[in-house]
Amino acid sequence: MPAIESPCILVCSVDMKTGYCFGCGRTREEISGWIGMTPERRREVMAELPARLETVERRPRRETRRARMARERDTAV
Repeated sequence: MPAIESPCILVCSVDMKTGYCFGCGRTREEISGWIGMTPERRREVMAELPARLETVERRPRRETRRARMARERDTAV
């Protein structure tokens, strides 16, 4: 049995404004029903994803402890 292609990039968090996953652009319903979709329906969803990802609001990345310590070290000099 061939593997089912998936747009998942393991960034699983949904934008509350659009309802699309920040990583792949699918809705929660599409994510949960992906395995049961026909190949044609999966291709339709895949075709929509680039446009969807343009609409999600990118959340700023949190500053890591390492980055914060480096920044503080650099400004203290």
